[in-house]
Amino acid sequence: MKIGTKMTQKRPYGTWDSPISVDDLTARTVTLSQLRVDRDATMWVEGRASQGGRNVLLRRGRVGITEEVLPMIEGTILPDVRTRVHEYGGRAYAVHEGVIVFSHAGDDRVYKFDLNDQTPGIIPLTELSNRRYGDFHIADVRDVVYAVCEDHTAEGEPKNYLVSIPLDGSGAREPERVKTLYDKTDFVAAPTLSPDGTKLAWLTWNHPHMPWTCAKLHVASITFEGDIDQMVTVVGQKDVAVYEPRWTDAGDLIHVDDSSGWANLYRTEGFEWHEGEDLNAWTTRLRTRRLHPSQKAFSHPHWQLGLHSFDNLDDEHLICSWAEGPYWHLGTVRLDNGQLETWHTDWHPVGNVASYNGRVVMLADSDTRTPAIVQIKNGEVSELRSSTWTDLPERVISKPEPIEWPTGDGEISHGYYYPPASPTFTAPEGELPPLIVMIHGGPTSAARPGLTLSQQFWTSRGFAILDVNHRGSTGWGRPYRERLNGHWGEMVVSDAETGVQYLVEKGLADPKRIAIRGGSAGGFATLLALATSKTFTAGTSLYGIADLAAMVKETHKFESHYIGRLVGSSDLSDPIWAEKSPINHIENIAAPLLLLQGSEDRVVPPSQALMMKDALEKLGRTVELKIYEGEGHGFVRSDTIQDALLTELDFYKHAWGIASAK
Repeated sequence: MKIGTKMTQKRPYGTWDSPISVDDLTARTVTLSQLRVDRDATMWVEGRASQGGRNVLLRRGRVGITEEVLPMIEGTILPDVRTRVHEYGGRAYAVHEGVIVFSHAGDDRVYKFDLNDQTPGIIPLTELSNRRYGDFHIADVRDVVYAVCEDHTAEGEPKNYLVSIPLDGSGAREPERVKTLYDKTDFVAAPTLSPDGTKLAWLTWNHPHMPWTCAKLHVASITFEGDIDQMVTVVGQKDVAVYEPRWTDAGDLIHVDDSSGWANLYRTEGFEWHEGEDLNAWTTRLRTRRLHPSQKAFSHPHWQLGLHSFDNLDDEHLICSWAEGPYWHLGTVRLDNGQLETWHTDWHPVGNVASYNGRVVMLADSDTRTPAIVQIKNGEVSELRSSTWTDLPERVISKPEPIEWPTGDGEISHGYYYPPASPTFTAPEGELPPLIVMIHGGPTSAARPGLTLSQQFWTSRGFAILDVNHRGSTGWGRPYRERLNGHWGEMVVSDAETGVQYLVEKGLADPKRIAIRGGSAGGFATLLALATSKTFTAGTSLYGIADLAAMVKETHKFESHYIGRLVGSSDLSDPIWAEKSPINHIENIAAPLLLLQGSEDRVVPPSQALMMKDALEKLGRTVELKIYEGEGHGFVRSDTIQDALLTELDFYKHAWGIASAK
């Protein structure tokens, strides 16, 4: 990408030539995730759209060389480090002193590769079956790796277990060696072994809950044979969510829960063993206290396995990230008294935070830099790996403006406004920019203010963006998030509408050119907005929900009861299900609609998009549907991402009569 030195030209919004191409978003961009440290090495997974969405495990050693870690499986197959547990996946590998355990997306098997002894190559640890594994924790002291197993071998809903897998590979030859440790709940997650190897902690939850609405934290003694012995539920209150159990080096257990209304840190002590006492005496003396009571969120809903928002920094401190207001922050919390100290850098944490021997690495971004792996060592901040190789001068960047606005019913909603930005073009005098209102997925998720090329793709072409953190979003405490329960749909649409009104009144958007777009739950909000509001004059739904009752019957286990909580009823015969479904308000949709869908989507099946298209076509409405073969819930391939963006750009231009520049 090159930026010229031409004088500023006047050209209508939406027709500006942009230095950001679709290649910048694919061939020159990767997604970064699953950041971990292994002593002095830093490891992470890169999702590469240019390689069909393959997830590659990378390692940066002490000398600063970054390289792909894993050789080919059986000499011919490129490893794809990914798990399909809960469909959304997450933590697909673990590393401990050079030993790597990972899930390969091609067959869902678990494999091991030892950097200390590479001669055997990649060794399978599980048999080929209809079981998926993830959320790995290597326990070399017991010669096993703990994991979540999602078993699809039987008909009906899959089963979720906590298992131990032998590290010697015997489980691949003798499947019975893969031991089921706990199977008494609908879901399990986050297994973690104490430093002395005697106690295992993990999370559980049951239908109809999601892990961020009500979950439990358990700790159990492990017998010499590796079985669970005596178990204690450390956190098990009604409607309290628990996140990220993690042991300190001294053997205390840290976790996050939202019993106070905010996702705060807690420390549980008393696990030590004293000579002469019963091995399970610890169960009678546990004491838990909140480390830093505050209106801060030290974790976020675990849509994916393997959250890692904090880590041990040293014997006295945790290194933590937290949401406070519109931004995420980094700092330390003392283990003895909970004192918090903010580390002021130009970066905002966006994912995993990990530490070893005082060195801290994190996934982070800023208003002017795309997501990157950032290191803090001896007070020096450095960027180890960027998610993009596109050189984006600051004068091209549209910086987010955190805003809040009244919702119309006495409350406040939040978001970020991105104005059009270009070093080369300005709009004719008096013209207002077209606005794209972005609704995040989940809906229990959150928009973030860091630099993303996918948003700059629009602003650099002369579009404004409103990225909405409607009520129900994460980061403003449990009450704000739970405002959506029973009000999903209409509350999201209302918050988007009042946000648009706020910008229009300030002269920041053209009221005749307002689009709404989103994926999954954001796609549902898009469809409902077009059906119930006259504010929006175009809409793009990416794998959005059209019929809520049909969706529940077809969707996967993880979310099969989630919609009932959001709708406010678990009874599918309740009229509210039909009332909230966009397909039942199809006659009210007058604005043009673009539907983008993956053919292999197991979360929101293609039938949802097809029913919308067919119904709108029968009414003679303007609707376009593109189904991308081989794509699932979220597009990962270069050709799909590029075509979807260019299709959406052309769609808005046609809908609003924006002529292409000559």
